[in-house]
Amino acid sequence: MPLPFLTADRASGAMDEAVLFDDRERWRRPYRPGPCRVGAAALLLLFASFVLLAGVVTAFTATLSSAAASFGLALAVIAGTLRLLRMGVWVSTRGLRHVGFFVTRTTPWPQVAEVRVVQQPVRWLGLPRTVQGQALVLTRRGHGAQDLPPLLTTHNADFLGRLAAFDRAADVVEAWAEENRSR
Repeated sequence: MPLPFLTADRASGAMDEAVLFDDRERWRRPYRPGPCRVGAAALLLLFASFVLLAGVVTAFTATLSSAAASFGLALAVIAGTLRLLRMGVWVSTRGLRHVGFFVTRTTPWPQVAEVRVVQQPVRWLGLPRTVQGQALVLTRRGHGAQDLPPLLTTHNADFLGRLAAFDRAADVVEAWAEENRSR
């Protein structure tokens, strides 16, 4: 089974062709999730499998209500993990979508004034601690200097320690913005 993300073409930019498909109407993330996000999701799914196993054992040895609580906890962990994997920036010809854990913001391309990379203090892995880094920020038309969270940063779960991947993703999102704002 070929694994395109492990090939040597990764450094040459062939990965961008694999990420951007012909159907531009569908929402898609123009970059791959980072190792921190995927690793956290794997650990959470491992935890969910243990909770499911505990639920099965509890169903056979104890009350059904305690087994249902175990199954409910496992389902909540699985749902949270799936949401964690969906977090990020998604683009289509309709606009730009910033998916957070609890909130999703969609901005149609006509409302986008500018998408650019700035040097600023950014949150490290979403925690309150800030470090100096780069951020891809969105400026909307007619909303002034509204405080919108950065779309991407060099220190979030997708790009921590992967500056080249951040640069590629920022370039792709900026290219989508430039191409679709002019329509």
